[in-house]
Amino acid sequence: MTTTATEAASSLGSALNATIRIVDPANGSLFATHASTPHAEVDRALDAARATFRIWSSAPFADRSRVLTNAARILRAKRATYAELVVHEMGKTIGEAEAEIEKCAVGCEFYAENAEAMLAHEAAPSTATRSYVGYRPLGVLLAIMPWNFPFWQAFRAAAPALMAGNVVVLKHASNVSGCALAMEEIFHEAGLPKGGFATLLVSGSEMERIVADPRIACVTLTGSEGAGSAVAATAGKHLKKTVLELGGSDAFIVLADADISAAAAMAAKARFQNAGQSCIAAKRFIVESGVYDAFLIAFEAATRKLVVGDPMDRATTMGPLARADLRDDLAKQIDASVAMGARIVCGGAALPGAGYFFAPTILAEVTPEMPVFREETFGPCAAVIRAEDVEHAITLANDSQFGLGGNLWTRDIARAEAIAARLETGGVFINGMTASDARLPFGGVKKSGYGRELSHFGIREFVNIQTVWIA
Repeated sequence: MTTTATEAASSLGSALNATIRIVDPANGSLFATHASTPHAEVDRALDAARATFRIWSSAPFADRSRVLTNAARILRAKRATYAELVVHEMGKTIGEAEAEIEKCAVGCEFYAENAEAMLAHEAAPSTATRSYVGYRPLGVLLAIMPWNFPFWQAFRAAAPALMAGNVVVLKHASNVSGCALAMEEIFHEAGLPKGGFATLLVSGSEMERIVADPRIACVTLTGSEGAGSAVAATAGKHLKKTVLELGGSDAFIVLADADISAAAAMAAKARFQNAGQSCIAAKRFIVESGVYDAFLIAFEAATRKLVVGDPMDRATTMGPLARADLRDDLAKQIDASVAMGARIVCGGAALPGAGYFFAPTILAEVTPEMPVFREETFGPCAAVIRAEDVEHAITLANDSQFGLGGNLWTRDIARAEAIAARLETGGVFINGMTASDARLPFGGVKKSGYGRELSHFGIREFVNIQTVWIA
């Protein structure tokens, strides 16, 4: 995510004990206030987390599974409440918010059912009479999370960590403080021992001290390149494991033999879901020259069907951006690109009235030197780029500092798999939309970060892979 999109370690107040003001992005009015966590309470939370780890790490998998299963039940029982909280804190449509809560429940159930097998001892033949590999929890995981998927980002880190026997301390983005506190309540109601999941409402300036704290064993961060670099530097200095999921500028490649109608329909969803505020959203639409015009017409038609408005109205398909500065920064990227020769097909500007709304935007004839190609755009703007042929499309897709995910559209699956092997990304989705799935590893390369979340790869990121050798 861009610096303008989310600083996962962003300020939660100008000073300790400051009041955190949460503004509803749909109307610009004050929605809620929270007090930030003072130093003394931070220390008590870290002490409690460390003490709870000693108990939780030795709990049977059945006990851990029961907590995650209970959490899934609570999420579903209170889905309406949590979804409305998401809408008012960051502007996601009510339908998307409800789907996010359900996804958290599914993720909890996935790890509740599969973690024991994922972390089972693995025989490893050697010179010993018997030797095997065991997976042991590390301790207190500090999760530094962003606002754009406020429940899912935190749950996808917490569920595997807790099932592995770790405990979690959450530092969330300021504008979703209510969501962060709700998650702490969910885990406590689910039966997790007190201290097993704690929310800290602290400023970004506190992160260096907390990351360095000896009670913190490891850190996972989803956020901007700048936030990731700063946290990784501190963690590295203190020799602590980190997983970083950072920005993305995913390519959506459309080859000449693609189903143009299906590709265009999915393009609108892949770019404008969550008002385009997703690190894995399709952002650079790279289209072979022979079908460029046809795709652009179909893409524009699908985009113009979007309904922008009140995110609590179920007829709305796209809500506001989460903050005013995000709207303003996107406008600057678009204006600069247009000045360099990009053509506005639709949208192109903020919408008048209250709230942080921006018109769904398509820019055509985009070239690699333009900001909408070179930078991450964290909002509803699609950059459409003409590719001369397949090789040019691959070159354009890889011409990015980011390497998170991407899409490839073609009827030739064998060729698609060969192309996928050449794309410099953590994931390639063929004839479909990039999305996270608890069953599949998630993460990127280059400046999109390192390490993996989800699947058995994710749960093994924060464990001690221990060799046991018996003579």
